Amino acid sequence: MSNRKGIGGHHSARANTEVWLTPPDLLQALGGPETFALDPCAALGQPWPTARAHFTIEDDGLAQPWQGRVWLNPPYTSGVIGKWLGKLATHGDGIALTFARTETEAFHRTVWEQCDALLFLEGRLFFHVAEAQTFNQGGRDIFVPKGGRAPANGGAPSVLCAYGADCADILAESGLKGSFVPLRLRVLTFGFETVGTWVEEVLALIAGRNEPVTLDWLYRKLAGSPKARRNPNWKAKVRQTLQRGPFEALGGGVWQAATL
Repeated sequence: MSNRKGIGGHHSARANTEVWLTPPDLLQALGGPETFALDPCAALGQPWPTARAHFTIEDDGLAQPWQGRVWLNPPYTSGVIGKWLGKLATHGDGIALTFARTETEAFHRTVWEQCDALLFLEGRLFFHVAEAQTFNQGGRDIFVPKGGRAPANGGAPSVLCAYGADCADILAESGLKGSFVPLRLRVLTFGFETVGTWVEEVLALIAGRNEPVTLDWLYRKLAGSPKARRNPNWKAKVRQTLQRGPFEALGGGVWQAATL
C-alpha cells in the first residue's frame, strides 16, 4: 500500500515513510498473491507480489478499471480511504485490509453497509517497509532493511473486509486468529442459484431447524446446492466450515451455532 500516513499515529515507531506493506504471512493465509487478480494500491518497488497484477501511485489505481478479485490495502488517510473502499464495494469482488475504525462515516458507508463478511484480527499487525528505513524507538535508532518488519505495531486493531461471497469464504477458511462476522445471511434458493458463503449456508440451515443438527443431515441438505455442485470436495468444506466457523460440536457428529 502506498501513501499511507503513519501506521496508527503516535503509537508507532517513527520513520521517514508513508508506505507500509501488508505482512506477507497474512497474505499467504488468504491463499497468497495468486488468489488475487489485482492490487491497485501496490508500493513502488515492493519486495514481493501481492497479486497477479499491480497498480502503483504512478498508475493512479483509483482511476483505473478493476478486473477480477482485488487485494486492497488502501491509504489510511480519512479523506481518501472511503474512496478506495467505495470503489471496491462497487466492484464487488475483493478483500480489503484497514484499521477497525468502526465508528467512522466511511466505515459505516463502505464496510458495514456493503461487505459480505469481516474478520477482526486478533492483536495488532506489524507492517513491513518498502524501502530500508531507520526507526527511532525509545531514543535509539533501529535499522530495518527493505521488506523488513517495522519494530512497532500499527497502533490500532485491523480488520479484513470481504466483498463477495467467495471472498467471505476465503476469510472464514483462512485460519487467521480473530473474530469472523458474516454480514449478509442469504435465503437459500438453490433453484435460482442464490447462495452465500459456506458459513452463511450452514448457519441458515441450523437456524431454520432451530435445534442441533447432525453432520449427515447437513450433507443431505447441502448435496443439491450450487456450491456443492461446483466443489467435488464439498463434504470436506462443510466439515472445515463447522470446525473453523461460529459453530459448536456437541459430540457424536452433532453441531449447533455457537452461543454468544
